[in-house]
Amino acid sequence: MADPARARRLSKRISQIVASAIEHEIKDPRLNYVTITDTKVTADLHDATVYYTVLGEKLDSVPDFAGAAAALESARGVLRSKVGQGTGVRFTPTLTFVADTIPDTAKHIEDLLAKAREADAEVARRATSARHAGDPDPYRAPREDDEDADFDEEP
Repeated sequence: MADPARARRLSKRISQIVASAIEHEIKDPRLNYVTITDTKVTADLHDATVYYTVLGEKLDSVPDFAGAAAALESARGVLRSKVGQGTGVRFTPTLTFVADTIPDTAKHIEDLLAKAREADAEVARRATSARHAGDPDPYRAPREDDEDADFDEEP
């Protein structure tokens, strides 16, 4: 089992090597909009999971996740040899590419926050015309001394 700090350094280096190779050396047009977001290496340093996202050509276009996954799968061997050359470790980790779900999760959280803001605005709008239930002063007022006056008088 390797040192966790060494595994973190190796995963960071693998991310850099794979991103650089995708950008400069692999000439697959399906990889033009692929971004490497993170890499996790197992404790024995034999397997590396590389997380990636795919952007669309334009802001309103849908990203080609299937094409990017196929291109990464076909370039896996080349990328692994680049990682082996760039890291200098005894055993080059096998690479597994996984689409990163963080952007989808972030969008879902933003939608939930927008709903919460709308609900808060609705509550604030209703609160402006709301009145308290019951008496305006819910606390008991001190007793008047009228009751004591009845007992003081003699018939």
